[in-house]
Formats: sequence, C-alpha cells, structure tokens
Amino acid sequence: MQLFSTLGRLRLTGLLEGVSFIVLLLIAMPLKYAAGKPGMVSVVGMAHGVLFMLYIFLTVVAKIRYRWTWKKMLVLWVASAVPLGTFYADYKILRYEQGNVAS
Repeated sequence: MQLFSTLGRLRLTGLLEGVSFIVLLLIAMPLKYAAGKPGMVSVVGMAHGVLFMLYIFLTVVAKIRYRWTWKKMLVLWVASAVPLGTFYADYKILRYEQGNVAS
C-alpha cells in the first residue's frame, strides 16, 4: 500500500475507520452500558467520527483524481456505514484499484 498516493491514504483511512467502528461497537459501548463507564465512548466516538469524515472526504478526492463513477463512490460510502464494510470495500474494490492507477 502506497501511503503517498490518494488511494493509499484512502485505504489506510478505511482500515483505521473500520477498526475504530468495531472498537466503538464491541468495547466502548458495552463498557458504557454494562459497566457504567461512558468515557471511552467519548474518546473512541470522536476518533471514529474524525476518521469517518476523513474517509468520506478521501473518497471524493479519489473520485475526482481517478475519475471514478458516482456508483463506486456511493458504494464506498455505504460500506463505511456498515460494520466491517470498509474491510470488505478494501478487499473487493480498493486493492484492485491500487494496481490500476498511477500515484
């Protein structure tokens, strides 16, 4: 994964966003409701929100730079709203794009 390309940054952000979503759902939320410790939701929720917005922004940048269709960008947006969706999108869409575009 080339981190200096738009696609590389998008893929990395997608993976981090996906991990933050899983941590939020499987660790922070249970701690908030089962253990009465809401602090982690604030921290992880903020990190996830920032990563989510960055992912959305980078999909727009990639759409413009690589002349993607609206459909491809919308599929990536929907994937970002589903648990494990960014991992699936990376596996099914973005890793193949890495070889098809120049940085």
